[in-house]
Amino acid sequence: MDTLTRMQAFVDIVEQQGFSAAARKVGRSKALMSKYVRELEDELGILLLNRTTRQFSLTEAGEVFHKSAMEILQKVGDLQDTVREAGKGHKGRLRISAPRSLTDLEIGLPIVEFASAYPDITIDINLDDAMVDMVEEGYDVAIRISRLTDSALIAKKLSDFRLVLCATPAFIETHGAPKSPNDLGDLPCIVDTNLMRRANWCFLDDDGQEISVPVRGNIEVNSPEVARRAALAGLGMTLVPEFSIEHELKSGALISLLEDRIPSGGGIYAVYPHRRHVPGKVRVFVDFLAEWFKTKSKSELQN
Repeated sequence: MDTLTRMQAFVDIVEQQGFSAAARKVGRSKALMSKYVRELEDELGILLLNRTTRQFSLTEAGEVFHKSAMEILQKVGDLQDTVREAGKGHKGRLRISAPRSLTDLEIGLPIVEFASAYPDITIDINLDDAMVDMVEEGYDVAIRISRLTDSALIAKKLSDFRLVLCATPAFIETHGAPKSPNDLGDLPCIVDTNLMRRANWCFLDDDGQEISVPVRGNIEVNSPEVARRAALAGLGMTLVPEFSIEHELKSGALISLLEDRIPSGGGIYAVYPHRRHVPGKVRVFVDFLAEWFKTKSKSELQN
């Protein structure tokens, strides 16, 4: 029996937290799974698991081996996917993490269009505005709206991104337009809690340095769409992604405020883990998104 099979059995046992659960998962006997681990330990000459009649625990060597084994098996799987896809086209399951605030709007269309263009790829999308651990949770690719700081991921910038402080003309006429970020503390604000700092909005001071301005209001919601509707109802000023209020800004239903005081540098990114062999399904998805956003940007410039 080859080392990779024993290694996979060991990882399955650790991930399923037991020999019986791992055996059920892969459709093999508990005795065979135990045999694989025992042979692996004999091959390495070191104990990987501390066993009792009811439970087990990883030894120090087992913890080190488990982490490395997962990386090796992932690379082998990626290589197999790449070879298969090269000969048979793009197939398989693609696990995607994306923020709900992005995909609930028109800008989420490219995922649907991709599914139509590549029917042999099964799309498994998890919509969550919280940041996920891609490696730990097994995602192939994630769409993120932020300033990226995680160097453990490969990032492809799809589009620029900026926040807009806005309100209706009627609200501004009643309450006055803020002349500086600090004026917001005296004005009703609608808070999109997807923002990293929630009710502490980030602006630039007179010297161009970032400052945090606490704001308050009667509405806090984790949806730029709801924040947009609340602003249109005249309930306050809100700080939301520009793409969520594009039509309102063009029509004049909402007015952009303090534009020179809002930090830039954000973007919409497709990110995926560092791998020697990037699966074809990931590569074609990222390329599809990049082309979609590029086409959208050109169309907006022409209009």
